[in-house]
Amino acid sequence: MMNILTDLLRNPVFLSAGASWLAAQVSKIIYESVRNGFSVHRLAGGGGMPSSHSATVTGLVVGCLLTGTARSPEFAVSLFLAMIVIYDAMGVRYETGQQAKILNAMRRREIEEGREPLFDKPLDEKMGHTLPEVIVGILVGIAASLLMCLWAAPLIDRVLP
Repeated sequence: MMNILTDLLRNPVFLSAGASWLAAQVSKIIYESVRNGFSVHRLAGGGGMPSSHSATVTGLVVGCLLTGTARSPEFAVSLFLAMIVIYDAMGVRYETGQQAKILNAMRRREIEEGREPLFDKPLDEKMGHTLPEVIVGILVGIAASLLMCLWAAPLIDRVLP
């Protein structure tokens, strides 16, 4: 078990994707807290600025590219995975959030009119991402990957036994 953990900590692709996700999540919490006040829901919720989905898969792609070549199977798989995840975040998940806004408005109207709403609690409206949120997520992923692959991974290799 210890070998697995050590191997993961020495894996620049893992570090790139993980650091990209963490950087995006932390910056999302800070950004949302400044704009709307702190919310515990934002710690694990989807949607918002920047896109953690885009940052994570970009970190994976850039990590694979920096540790291999554009001809590697890992790069090809991660690139297509990234395209699917980013497309989904901007398409299906974004539309789901838009639909939740409409359904929540209908729910509020039912309550105001004294009728029992069709569902008990409001739906989560922050599901997907806008193009600017995705672009910032991609930039976060690139920056975190460069930092991990070019600086942190070599340092970790020297420190770990």
